[in-house]
Amino acid sequence: QVQFVESGGGLVKPGGSLRLSCAASGFTFSAYAMSWYRRAPGKERELVAVITSTDHSTSYADSVKGRFTISRDNAKNTVYLQMNSLEPEDTAMYYCNAVLPYGSEWVLGFGSWGQGTQVTVSS
Repeated sequence: QVQFVESGGGLVKPGGSLRLSCAASGFTFSAYAMSWYRRAPGKERELVAVITSTDHSTSYADSVKGRFTISRDNAKNTVYLQMNSLEPEDTAMYYCNAVLPYGSEWVLGFGSWGQGTQVTVSS
């Protein structure tokens, strides 16, 4: 079955950096665009970053553009999120999933989620 295992979160001070990893299994990883989502307490889930399966082009939410970088390693079935210049507003649980193109948007590829990895940005 489809599985996602996120790791790399933690407590970091404003301005700091973290690198998240997500190991995926149960589907043909290289064939899917991959994404990172986050959910902060009391807020809706937000699509943070997407990387395509073909040319590895990337797109980002405005809130993280210029600070976060998504990448993937198809040989390891793993997607990464490098987060720099972290802000308290980045505090959230971070999840990865596959996504599918839908017009100019992306929609969730699979209904299953991993346990997520908690990122807390605080001084």
